[in-house]
Amino acid sequence: MSIVYFTVAAIVGYLFGSLSSARFVVRLFAPDEDLSQTEVSVEGSDKKFKFEFISATTVSMHLGSRYGFMTMILDMFKIIIPALMVKYLISGEPYFLVTAAAGMMGHIWPLYYGFRGGRGLLAAYGGMFAVDWIGVFATFIMGMVFGLVALRDVLVAYLSGILFFIPWLWFRTHDINYVIYAVAVNIIMVIATIPEIRQWRKITKEDEKWKDPSSVLNETGMGRGIMKIAKLLGVMKKDDNK
Repeated sequence: MSIVYFTVAAIVGYLFGSLSSARFVVRLFAPDEDLSQTEVSVEGSDKKFKFEFISATTVSMHLGSRYGFMTMILDMFKIIIPALMVKYLISGEPYFLVTAAAGMMGHIWPLYYGFRGGRGLLAAYGGMFAVDWIGVFATFIMGMVFGLVALRDVLVAYLSGILFFIPWLWFRTHDINYVIYAVAVNIIMVIATIPEIRQWRKITKEDEKWKDPSSVLNETGMGRGIMKIAKLLGVMKKDDNK
């Protein structure tokens, strides 16, 4: 790989990724809304889960699922567009993988906003779309099944779709560069979500209510959207109205 192309690909991805879709949507539609203070509770529990990031999830909680979905699309496309640009402008080596990974880092640690952004889930899926769009749906479903059915843990369901990038990209490409990219994405994701992992472990140990996926998902607009998809796929029971 050329150091020059590698550096250009990384800078382009990081600068695009640093654009905050959540802040843009809030400034446009609800300029007085403060996303820095976001908490979620579960019915029957006095515990609250605090979100220390600004993302489509927090937009959904403050403004509703419509604006959360808008933010989600923007978060994905700010990774997809530069990654595809690099993919088709620089041939030979997969520099666009560098662009996608750097874009995810920009999303999590944005240059323009004091390095405080989201947690990278949608940015990761945006990168996967540029790599293999079928993998977006395949890994998302595998993650839901593993997290919601096998382990019945919302945080595992949240993270494990990204984990399935590794076997999926090896299966699809048999190219070590793609596997390295998938491993890098997982490392970035885990580092970014350490505060939530610690908080989640603590809250689920202290209160059994938080161990019920349907109760937790029902508390946010995006969570309810995930629950609808899970029910359509048969991952969750349709008669569960929580």
